[in-house]
Amino acid sequence: MPAPVRSAAAILVLAACGAVATAQDRPGDLRSDPAWVRSRYGGWGGPGVQPEAGPMDGVAVKDYAPQPSLVLPETTIERARFPVIDVHAHVLADTPDEVADWVRTMDAVGVETTVILTRAVGADFDRLAELYLRSHPGRFILFCGLDVRDIDAADYPRRAVDELVRCHAIGARGVGELTDKGVGLTRDSGLAPEQRLHPDDPRLATFWDKCGELRMPVNIHVADHPSAWKPLDVYQERTPDFQGFNLHGKNVASWDDLITRRDRMLARHRGTVFIACHLGNQGHDLAALDAALEAHPNLYVDISARDYEIGRTPRSSARFLARRRDRVLFGTDMTREAGMYRAWWRLLESADEYMPGRVLWRYYGLDLPDAVLESLYRGTAVRILGLASDGRPAATRRLEQAPDTP
Repeated sequence: MPAPVRSAAAILVLAACGAVATAQDRPGDLRSDPAWVRSRYGGWGGPGVQPEAGPMDGVAVKDYAPQPSLVLPETTIERARFPVIDVHAHVLADTPDEVADWVRTMDAVGVETTVILTRAVGADFDRLAELYLRSHPGRFILFCGLDVRDIDAADYPRRAVDELVRCHAIGARGVGELTDKGVGLTRDSGLAPEQRLHPDDPRLATFWDKCGELRMPVNIHVADHPSAWKPLDVYQERTPDFQGFNLHGKNVASWDDLITRRDRMLARHRGTVFIACHLGNQGHDLAALDAALEAHPNLYVDISARDYEIGRTPRSSARFLARRRDRVLFGTDMTREAGMYRAWWRLLESADEYMPGRVLWRYYGLDLPDAVLESLYRGTAVRILGLASDGRPAATRRLEQAPDTP
């Protein structure tokens, strides 16, 4: 079997875009490295041809966009099969006109309600409540943030709870997205490890319990895709588009430590519903995620921004979504463009193959049955968000009925 050949020029170009190791990082020719050959070719042992130098040696990974010759069905799905509640969006519209435009897009693609994870407290949250809830009742649900000012002060736990209660009174139906990728929920990398506010920190105990008392689910982003803890070398799983998220060698908690902290929080606060976004950053290991859901009845997950996980493993993902259909919610965490939503519908509802996707990975449609789709798109969200029979949160109705302030 001929050994794979990579020209020096190609290695230099790819190294320049952060996609492969440099000669200093990995001495010798990669073609002689069994680990590299195994990772690249698997059991085939090589390309099966004798590679020759040519123009593609100068193509950077970050620019590679192959146009396949496959002739396959391409299903176009304009509207989702069932009404959709998107549980993971952010402030993608900041004026009344932009919000109205978003609603028109939602109508066109079949999204009934969008949950806005504002991360906001104080006056910032008040403004967003006015912008989204009054003008389009029932179309948006707002989650507030966590007050992370002066976390070392003795009164911090009380202040955090007080602001939560205040936001709830004017329309917040949940909390999030709260993020800990290794430096704590304050997202302050300057804090020493012992000062960081991780989800299992005792300072948050009363806050989590109050969320449960108010029936406010918490959308929490713990850790990140595990590739973020791997070096930016020839074995890095994700493309250079994602290298800005890389945490390898940084002063952050490990992936394993963060998941352990998450599970400790879940065990201590079983009366509170937590939505671990992005498949809990365990979409690469659905067996482990299934075990976490089994161990923690208060844990739910959304599929936002993990199209590339379920799209590359359609059979195991479809089985997982069917098995855990009462614990998984639909979310996007992308743009508000119609094409983005329709790409999701095609992924979830069709049996199309080799679809363009992110991370240079091709996707395969899951072709989910109706019962699974309905739960994923809407049913589970209705239950844990406490929506009324008319599909609208009680907090929205309260805000509509409140008199205007002169």
